[in-house]
Amino acid sequence: MPYRNASTHRLAPSSISCKIAPHLGPWHGMTDYLTTKELAAYLRIKERKVYDLAASGQVPCSRAMGKLLFPKAAVETWLAAQSSGPKETGTATRPPVFLGSHDPLLDWALRESRCGIASYFDGSLDGLNRFANREGIASGLHLYDAETQSWNEPDVRRACGGQPVVLVTWCRRERGLIVREDLASTVHDLGDLQGLRVASRQPEAGAQILFQDLCDRTGLGRDAFVSGEACRTEVDAVLAVSEGKADAAFGLHAHAVQFRLPFVPVIEERFDLLVDRRAWFEPAMQAFLNFCAGPAFRARAEDLAGYAIDTFGEVRFNGP
Repeated sequence: MPYRNASTHRLAPSSISCKIAPHLGPWHGMTDYLTTKELAAYLRIKERKVYDLAASGQVPCSRAMGKLLFPKAAVETWLAAQSSGPKETGTATRPPVFLGSHDPLLDWALRESRCGIASYFDGSLDGLNRFANREGIASGLHLYDAETQSWNEPDVRRACGGQPVVLVTWCRRERGLIVREDLASTVHDLGDLQGLRVASRQPEAGAQILFQDLCDRTGLGRDAFVSGEACRTEVDAVLAVSEGKADAAFGLHAHAVQFRLPFVPVIEERFDLLVDRRAWFEPAMQAFLNFCAGPAFRARAEDLAGYAIDTFGEVRFNGP
C-alpha cells in the first residue's frame, strides 16, 4: 500500500504560538490581564488608540493603581463581536477530553504527564464526529483515504474544515496480522486468512476501516473468514487471539510483542492528533506537550515495537 509523505513542518511546544495561531502568540504565557502596551501590540495599533478605545468604552477594561488593565477573556469576546461574516457556531467550551482511537503510547503519555486530560477512546470515526460536535479538545486518528492515498487530512477537512483546528503527527505504527502460535508458518498475508476466525472491530474503528479496504483491494470477500462479535479496543482483539477465541487479528506490532504472538507486517500507518487550536495553548495541553518533548517519552516510544516518532509534531492541516 503506498504511503504518501507530504511536505510538512514540525512544531515544538516552545515555538508553536506563531506557527499554529499567530493571533494568540502575544498572549501565550501572560496573566489574565493585558497592559495597554500588550494590547496595542496585539491589535497592532498605537497605545494612544488603546487609550481612546478605553475612554470611549469600546473595549472592556479595568483600572487599578492608576493603570488600565484589559481582561483577556473579555477582550476576546469583544473582538468576536466586532468581526464580520458568518459567526462560528457551537462556541461552548470544549470539555478536557481526548477522543478517537486508542494508542498505547498516547494513553501512557496522558497518564504520565499528569496533565489532567481525560480520555474516551472508541474509534477514529467516533472521535472525529464527537470532536466536530465539540465533545472534546483533541482526537487521535488513523483514517486511511484510499482515493488520495493519505492519512486523516481528507476526513478532517470534510468534518472540521471550518473549525479552528490543527492536525499534527503523533507517530507512525506498524500494523499487520497477529495470529495464533500454531499458524505462524501458514499465515503470511491477507489471503491466508481464508476460512479463519478473524477478530473484528467496530465499524467506527480506523483499524476496521483499513482492514476492509485492504481486503477489498486483494479481492478477499467479506465472507472469506469468520468474524465474531466486534472487539471495542485493540487489546480486546489481541486478547481474542491469545485466549483462542479467534485465529487472527489485524493489530499493532507492539501488541503482538506484548502478548508474545506471531506478527505478519502489512502496512505502516500514521497516527495523528486533531486538536482544538485554542485548547493547544491551555495549561493542560501544554503540560502534555512538554512531557512529550522529554526523554521519558522518547524512551517509552523506543520500547514499543513498530513505533517511530521522528515525525512527531509535523503539521498536516491547519484550519480553517
